[in-house]
Amino acid sequence: RKIIFEKQWFYLDNAIGHTYGTTFEVTSGGNLQPKQEVEESTTETKEAGTDNRNIVDDGKSQKLTHDDIKALKDKGIKGQEIVQQLIENSTTFRDKTEFAQDKYIKKKKKKYEAVITIVKPSTRILSTMYYAREPGKINHLRYDTLAQMLTLGNIRAGNKMIVMETCAGLVLGAVMERMGGYGSIIQMYPGGGPVRAATSCFGFPKPFFDNLHEFPLSKVDSLLSGTFSTETLPSEPEDNVLVEEESNGLTDEKQISLQEIEEESTTETAMEINQTEEQDTMDINAEDVEFKENKEKENKDNVREKQRKQWERRKKLIETAALLTQKNADGLIVASKFHPTPLLLSLLEFVAPSRPFVVYCQYKEPLLECYTKLRERGGVINLKLSETWLRNYQVLPDRSHPKLTMSGGGGYLLSGITVVLDKGKSDSSHLQALKMEEPSSKRCKVQDLHC
Repeated sequence: RKIIFEKQWFYLDNAIGHTYGTTFEVTSGGNLQPKQEVEESTTETKEAGTDNRNIVDDGKSQKLTHDDIKALKDKGIKGQEIVQQLIENSTTFRDKTEFAQDKYIKKKKKKYEAVITIVKPSTRILSTMYYAREPGKINHLRYDTLAQMLTLGNIRAGNKMIVMETCAGLVLGAVMERMGGYGSIIQMYPGGGPVRAATSCFGFPKPFFDNLHEFPLSKVDSLLSGTFSTETLPSEPEDNVLVEEESNGLTDEKQISLQEIEEESTTETAMEINQTEEQDTMDINAEDVEFKENKEKENKDNVREKQRKQWERRKKLIETAALLTQKNADGLIVASKFHPTPLLLSLLEFVAPSRPFVVYCQYKEPLLECYTKLRERGGVINLKLSETWLRNYQVLPDRSHPKLTMSGGGGYLLSGITVVLDKGKSDSSHLQALKMEEPSSKRCKVQDLHC
């Protein structure tokens, strides 16, 4: 299929079989050809100005027009030669400084040289791409914040992780990549099913998905209360019985239709006058019978396939529920558009003691509420609410400096470690007593001072 990428269109047929990191050149017809290394001595110029203060951008410095450039492209001239001609026909190029000349060449190369490098997908590349192009789909989760989440959550091979995210599957893919196919992941999802658009972009092999489980958020409360149950599952032997009954029904119908055809054929021999008409009607009837049989077969196959898929889905749901009820998960990652407090308080029940948890939110206020609720509840230590600050730097010879534009904010993280929670009423009553005592003692002190 045709790929359109940054005003370039091409076909990836010729890329199959080459290693990642290969640079291709787009030729006529959108075909890719591996680019051969060529010395860039043609674009190097010795003459350069001292400063750019006298250069005015009036749009008249370039002698080549759009039609001239289009004519060069139609002739099949490569992008490198077009860039060289643009340099030669520019009246202000030689007055620019060396740095400005390099910047001009780089800009024109990007525009006219159709060069594509195919790289292996990774968390860094995908998170940078999503944040630059579609930040709303990943809740404005910046790539450095995602790296902090993976570190604070202690993601490693062999873990049993719970992931609740609505970031198009980017956080799930990052966790899967870090775990390397070892361990198990339980993805909690809202609605009808999990969204894994970004996860599919990683190109994981099939074994990575063997230990990936999914569980709906709507069933979490029933699982915690012990009332979790799925609908009556159609067992495999019942399915077999249904198939046998259906096949018997089909054979009976076939026998009936055959008997009818035989009876019709016997009547044909008795009535030779209307032989041709009866043959026509018989052919039409036979075709109708076959059409009906095929349609019934298709419908019954579809019903059986739906039943099988439902049975498999419920079976996986029961397996995931069994994993969660063990309450021995090694970590919890939450990055969703929903309010984090109810999510975290319910999902922490499935995490084992002395395990890390990380919650991401685009805004600070929901995490502040979550922080206070966790302090009141107890069962957690080392609670931290943090925000990472990121600034990009250009690093070039004699031109290293911070970029003029930088990200305003990459979201906030609430992290901590679970401990054994004493569910006795003594702690809660003690906390309530402290809350009631503090204001009264302060009032007493204030009254004493006034007296």
